Amino acid sequence: MNRQILRASATVVLLAGLALVSAVSSASAQTSSKIASADVPFSFIVGEKTLPAGKYVVTAMTSSGDALLINSRDAQSSAIRLSNGLERGRGATTAKLVFHRYGQRYFLAEVWGGESNGRQLMKGKQERAIERELAAMSSKNDLAMNSYERVEVLALAR
Repeated sequence: MNRQILRASATVVLLAGLALVSAVSSASAQTSSKIASADVPFSFIVGEKTLPAGKYVVTAMTSSGDALLINSRDAQSSAIRLSNGLERGRGATTAKLVFHRYGQRYFLAEVWGGESNGRQLMKGKQERAIERELAAMSSKNDLAMNSYERVEVLALAR
């Protein structure tokens, strides 16, 4: 009888400990840091997902910033994308979102939070396909050279 009580007590303590560890790791996984927020005046593509024009907040989902959450302020549109670190040279430290424009398509390419370090988003299939197409055209005419533009949207650093 005493063994059963001791076993039950040990099981309860073990389960309580596991629940505590699970809650702490879940809470730390949910902590994220906002990088920037901006009002984007055009629809744009993140990875393979098209997001409508509107106000967006970019948040680092991991402490290293490798995963970014791009979320509309009304929480109707969002996308997650992996990114790599960037270092800005000397000069301005303006918070901004950088887009690559090909014709009428805008792809979110970089996020700067007003510091010397930014994030470069991984390119999706659509953008890579457009780049290959333009590279093939560039030897034939100047249209390819005029089809690409780097567009910067000022943001508020968080």
